[in-house]
Amino acid sequence: MIESKGYAAETVNAPLTPFQFERRDVGPHDVRIEILFCGVCHSDVHQVRDEWGGSIFPMVPGHEIVGRVTEVGAHVKGFKPGDLAGVGCMVDSCQHCPECNDGLEQYCDNGFVGTYNAKDKDGAPTYGGYSNNIVVTEKFVLRVSEKLDLARVAPLLCAGITTWSPLREWNAKQGDRVAVMGLGGLGHMAVKFAAAMGCEVTVLSTSANKEADAKALGAHKFVVTKDQDAMKSVANYFDLIINTVSAPMDLTPYVASLRRDGTMVLLGVPPEAPQLHAFNLIAKRRRIAGSLIGGIKETQEMLDFCAEHNVMSDVEVIRMDYINEAYERMIKSDVKYRFVIDLATL
Repeated sequence: MIESKGYAAETVNAPLTPFQFERRDVGPHDVRIEILFCGVCHSDVHQVRDEWGGSIFPMVPGHEIVGRVTEVGAHVKGFKPGDLAGVGCMVDSCQHCPECNDGLEQYCDNGFVGTYNAKDKDGAPTYGGYSNNIVVTEKFVLRVSEKLDLARVAPLLCAGITTWSPLREWNAKQGDRVAVMGLGGLGHMAVKFAAAMGCEVTVLSTSANKEADAKALGAHKFVVTKDQDAMKSVANYFDLIINTVSAPMDLTPYVASLRRDGTMVLLGVPPEAPQLHAFNLIAKRRRIAGSLIGGIKETQEMLDFCAEHNVMSDVEVIRMDYINEAYERMIKSDVKYRFVIDLATL
């Protein structure tokens, strides 16, 4: 076993504190990575506080991992010591169901193995990226370009792929009218990706003071959704809406801004079911859909796109011992737009 260290929540709602644990030895198909940076996702807070149920303690969070390969197994072909590598929200899946065979491991019929707060195939709990190293089967390790700022790459492994996947699945392309609801960790990446794809990008927000930030990120238009006249100006307008909002809401006025056959994709998970009048879908053959993260092939495609187009997250880099304060700030949306831990400070 490999002696490891990180930060963990020992019990539900406990602050994160230093934690010693063991990783498995590197097997024939495994890659060991020295973690350099790890992004902080809002889901980390939900899991640490057991807000979704089923949390496993002690818990080492973190699933936006970038680092450098230090060891590979005898049968590993795609990586060697010294390579940059990334790990996202999954470290394994059944690898034989129809979803896995289609490269959609995130929808594995038997359930993918989460990077943390999950049970590995051997029954041991998985520990995430708030730590100094990780051992992952090669199929779930991603190549990272040397051209990119690693701290700004880390959130691409969750926030990035979560917004990239629906843009690709619904074929966002040059000239399409794409709206983004919510300008946080997910929303700012949706704006950047859609703009880089050549779409006309509009941010829909309740906060007028976010307009300058939205346009700096690449948005072409900004609509204050509390302004009824502004919302009327985009009626029947958008091909695609990426909805990252996790607050309770009435979807009806937003769905009315979709063109015929337009789609709203839900990425946020509000605590209550959203409201929607069915006629707004029926009248223009509009659609409501949902999307999770992306498969490994799709995530690699996203990272390659980011390297080609110099697309990265906007981040605030923090020390490991600042993580509890970062959680409180994140809950208040007091970050632009993603915290990233420098693991050299562990």
